Order: sequence, then C-alpha cells, then structure tokens
Amino acid sequence: MKNRQLVFFAGFVVLVALVTGPACATKKFVRTESATLDQKIADVSTEVEASQKRIKEHDDQLATIGSLITQHDVQFKAVDGKIEEVKTLIKGNLVLTATLKNSDAKFGFDSAALSPEAKGILDGFVQKLIETNKGVFIEIQGHTDNTGSDEVNMALGQKRAEAVMMYLYKQHRIPLHRMSVVSLGSSVPVADNSSRDGRSQNRRVEILVYE
Repeated sequence: MKNRQLVFFAGFVVLVALVTGPACATKKFVRTESATLDQKIADVSTEVEASQKRIKEHDDQLATIGSLITQHDVQFKAVDGKIEEVKTLIKGNLVLTATLKNSDAKFGFDSAALSPEAKGILDGFVQKLIETNKGVFIEIQGHTDNTGSDEVNMALGQKRAEAVMMYLYKQHRIPLHRMSVVSLGSSVPVADNSSRDGRSQNRRVEILVYE
C-alpha cells in the first residue's frame, strides 16, 4: 500500500512538472520577446527623432538659402538699375575733361596717394563741374608708363583712378553711381616712354565728363 502511494505521488509530481514546465518556459519566452520588441521600438523612435531633426535642419537651411537668393535678386535688380542709368548717361556728349598730370599731381613711385597739389586740381575741376549745372557721368581713367609688368601697371592705374574717385566722393559728395574707374595701364601713352620726361607725362589720371 505504501509503495503504491509513493508511485502515485511520483507520478503526480511528474505530471505537475509536465504541465507547469512549458507554461513557465512560455512566460519567460514572452518576457524576452517583449523586452526585445520594446528595445526595437525605442531604437526606431530614436531614429525617427533623429530623422525629424535632420529634416528640420534641412528646412532651416533651405529657408536661409531662399532668403539669400531673395537678397541677391534685390541686389542684382539694383545693380541692373544703376547699369541702365549709366548707359543712359554715357550716351551723351563729352562736355568736360581734366588731366591729373604727374608733374602736377606728383604721384610717388608705385604710389596712388594724392598730394595736396593733386587735390587742389580736383577741387578746381569740381568747381567747373558745378558751373555746368547738368546731370553728368564721370569716367576716370588711370594711366602709367611702361616701367614694370603689365599686371603691375594695370593695378597701379586702377589704384590711382580709384583714389581720385574716392576723393571726389568723400570731399565733394559726387555720387558713386555717377562715376566709373578704369585702368588702361601703359597701353595709351601720350609721350615716348624712352625718356624720363616722357614716362612722367604718361603717369596720369584723365577725367572725362559726359552729359
């Protein structure tokens, strides 16, 4: 009788193990899979947030680019307007000329600085300009002798022409859009560059006034 009870009890234990074992394993599997799924969801959410951030940054960049394009369009239109105004002005006749000779202006070697003598000549030129009492356009040409390379002479002629333009603007308030500068370097001599006097004559700034 006792042996039967032991056999029955052992069978019962085995039966319980068979029933509860798979259930415990299933719960553990579900918990593991759930944790894995939660991690995947968290990873996806992080990626989505990162993507949204990148999209916003791109949108901001596009907005900035759009703003710059608009600003450039406005600037280009303004420049186009000035160009058309210059074209209109330059169609007129030559009404006044002035030459800033090196003998008078006393440009130093490789220098664009205006001497007091040069400024005095420009002041006299402006007085004549006022007397014309007309809307005019002023072309300022920089010239050099043939000493040095073409590149150096072109740059020097440009600097001297710009020095004249800035003096007329700062001292006499002549609008910048009514003036232009150009360097002709040593390409348009008025004297022979083989002599010291000739080279001096070629170092000059010419001012042409059109109505």
